[in-house]
Amino acid sequence: MPPSPKIYLKACINGARTPDQHPNLPVTPEQLAAEAAAAHQAGAKAVHMHPKNVDGVDSLLPAEVDAAVAAVRHAVPGLPLGVTTGFWALSDARQRLRAVEGWSVLPDFASLNWHEPGSPELARLLLRRGLGVEVGIFHADAAQSWAASDLAQHCMRVMIELGADGDVATADELLALVTAAGSPAPILLHGLDESCWPLLEHAGVRGVQTRIGMEDSLSLPDGSTAAGNAALVSAAVDLLSR
Repeated sequence: MPPSPKIYLKACINGARTPDQHPNLPVTPEQLAAEAAAAHQAGAKAVHMHPKNVDGVDSLLPAEVDAAVAAVRHAVPGLPLGVTTGFWALSDARQRLRAVEGWSVLPDFASLNWHEPGSPELARLLLRRGLGVEVGIFHADAAQSWAASDLAQHCMRVMIELGADGDVATADELLALVTAAGSPAPILLHGLDESCWPLLEHAGVRGVQTRIGMEDSLSLPDGSTAAGNAALVSAAVDLLSR
């Protein structure tokens, strides 16, 4: 079933997961490119990925980021593409800034979690480099801090990101806080593992963007293990099209 034009579904194709969690988790640039192409063909309108080193661990270093972005660009020209800036991948705020400054093959956007150290400075760097900023909001404190900042008006997307214990009530609370900020950025809602599919459906009910992929869930709605990102995207398109 082709996706409804009203559905904005992004594919998050690997996340911080490691290859021991799923045999088809994409790690190498070639694998990332293949999964990005498959997810797009299944209905994803954009892709978010975590470039990784040879050990399958998230990396922000220019060599890994440049190679991953170049591979996906070659495989799916024109597909909106984003990467992580997760603090866990380089847990020093200054080193993280220097790494991002060194990227030479640029994605279209990058995600940053507002509660992480140095995120406002990193957001400004991304904007100076011409990249879109996807801000991740994990809790009410982060939502209120982001809303009070001058960067709230300059983000390309606001992601409400809930953990495995996330629920609809928490999602609605954060949606209200983010909406009240008056940012022009669209809002995306997603969950993780147990909360992934219920919150994806709730995003459809609330009319906001959402995402799916092996970062958020390795299982299909029926509990079976997904073969890969294309299967997850297809299942999400089906749910959101009902």
